[in-house]
Amino acid sequence: MDTLILVERIKNTVLLGESHFREFKSALEGPPDHKKPGNVKHLCRYIGEALVAFANADGGELLIGVEDDGTITGVDHSDTEIENMLSAPVSHVHSGNTLPLVYAIKIMIEDKRVLFFSVNKGTSEIYQLPDGKCMRRKDKTTVPVTFRQITFDRQEIRSREYDRQFVDGATVADLDIPYVQAIADSYIPGLSVERYLQQTGLAEYTPNGIRLRMAALLLFAKDIQRWHPRSQVRILKVSGTEFKSGEHYNVTSDEIVRGNIFQLVEQSWEHLRPFLAYKTEFSPDAKFEQKYIYPEWTCREGMINAIAHRDYSIQNGIEIYIFDDSMKIKSPGALLSTLTLKNLEELQGAHESRNVFVAKILRENRYMRELGEGIQRMFELMEQRELKKPILYSNDIWFSITLFHKSVFNQHQQAWLSGFEPFGLSARQKRIVVLGIDGNEISPGEIEKALNTKELRIYNEEVTYLRNKGILVEIRTNSQANQFAKKQNILKKQVKRFIAKIPDRNDTAIK
Repeated sequence: MDTLILVERIKNTVLLGESHFREFKSALEGPPDHKKPGNVKHLCRYIGEALVAFANADGGELLIGVEDDGTITGVDHSDTEIENMLSAPVSHVHSGNTLPLVYAIKIMIEDKRVLFFSVNKGTSEIYQLPDGKCMRRKDKTTVPVTFRQITFDRQEIRSREYDRQFVDGATVADLDIPYVQAIADSYIPGLSVERYLQQTGLAEYTPNGIRLRMAALLLFAKDIQRWHPRSQVRILKVSGTEFKSGEHYNVTSDEIVRGNIFQLVEQSWEHLRPFLAYKTEFSPDAKFEQKYIYPEWTCREGMINAIAHRDYSIQNGIEIYIFDDSMKIKSPGALLSTLTLKNLEELQGAHESRNVFVAKILRENRYMRELGEGIQRMFELMEQRELKKPILYSNDIWFSITLFHKSVFNQHQQAWLSGFEPFGLSARQKRIVVLGIDGNEISPGEIEKALNTKELRIYNEEVTYLRNKGILVEIRTNSQANQFAKKQNILKKQVKRFIAKIPDRNDTAIK
């Protein structure tokens, strides 16, 4: 059996560098030319915070005696001090908590002592520091969070544990070994399949041999139906704008793609992509060009997010409905309780993985972003194409995202905007200009709301551009707006300051 011994695993961890799952901490302090062993109390507190943060997020590894750049400088402390640090996962964590600790050991690397800590993701409780504070890992930093932010219910616990559980009877031979080897080679050249599975946490070596986690099977199984019969994506083309059953059944095409996660990602996209094309036309250079109803990346990201973040403990598959006016991607499992639809819709970048190991492998192979990050990009691309904002929905058993190929502007607004076509306005600029339809006067507050941002730089860039083009015309100066606001007892940004007009092409304001 090809076993990844712990020393080699730690060396590989150092080679890979810090990440959402890895943290290095020097055991030294002082000026560069006069380093000395660091304060043990401070190091113990650091260990407690880092491990609590990892356990409250997606699990991770902490190395004490390694610099941020991966240089191994060691832990030059007394045996008693080292024992105190190794006890920090207990002594510097809230007394009511027991961390899901995997390792807390001293080991020699390059003839230097290093302390290695590894902790799993917590699923049954929330971990706190001795003073009651909660911490959580976010990318490469440890950040404070509220207790409520990481509360989850029992079904969520089950769903979070699903991809990490060990599967009896599963062996490496049940995996698509050539594919796993290709992934391993891109991870660390020369790494064997067995070592890759252990290094990434997809498997653990025991006296009885390697034990696979469910994530390894979900990602790489040769026969996924044996392990998860509903690892599938069903794509339904529906005639009309809503799904009907019985005698009014209106599905014109029904395709099911089955396979492990990597197969689902590639094959489902091959089946879905043709539904995005709606016409072929001549491009300006006289070549045939496919036009797409939706931004391709938006649809692919929505599909991959569904595959990565669905609740695999629920024995249902993913369903994608292609309606005449929209596309709905529906996946088993409610939105995680640590996320809200409002967080996602307001593009706050909130994210968390239900399937920790699945998401980790897909991220490291650049197949996906985190849920919040991917949705943020989806919203941005729909906005750039001037399409209606996606609609997110979640109930107790499923989550969906609906994309529309309807313009965000109605026919009246589109007719108004057509007069500005020679100016090549951006999507943001169009949202400002449409405020001035039918001679409406425009306030800075309305512009801010239309831009969906309070960032002054964006406001100034867009407004300045439109004013320079003679499209946005000032009807009240800054001074007049101040006076008007005081007189009417309103905020200055509520004062109507502009009108929009199609400028004379000979106007000297046009640049």
